[in-house]
Amino acid sequence: MATAYTDDLLIAVKAVTIAEVENFTNIEMTKIKRWPKENKLQFNDKQSHVILISRRRKERKSIDIYLNNSRLEQVDKIKYLGIIIDSKFTFNEHIKFPVLMTRELMRILLNICNQIK
Repeated sequence: MATAYTDDLLIAVKAVTIAEVENFTNIEMTKIKRWPKENKLQFNDKQSHVILISRRRKERKSIDIYLNNSRLEQVDKIKYLGIIIDSKFTFNEHIKFPVLMTRELMRILLNICNQIK
């Protein structure tokens, strides 16, 4: 029997408190995990992550979301469909990445030009 994995699923939840986010998301995760079983797919909880996007300072920053009875790892940034999203929703990391790649490319091109001379 072959097993396929689902890919690039994003679940966005908006709520007033972190407890509401956890509660609603864990309820939805229970519903969602039925779908892959019915379609002979599975979610890989080792490659699934949680990011809490909030600009509030006084609220707790950790969130407990479960998939297949495993707590998902919480991260500060994720790359989704080529866009780097950070926990404050500033897109600073997304902007830094192409700048760093451009600098590296410029350095390589400069080295090639110096070798040609």
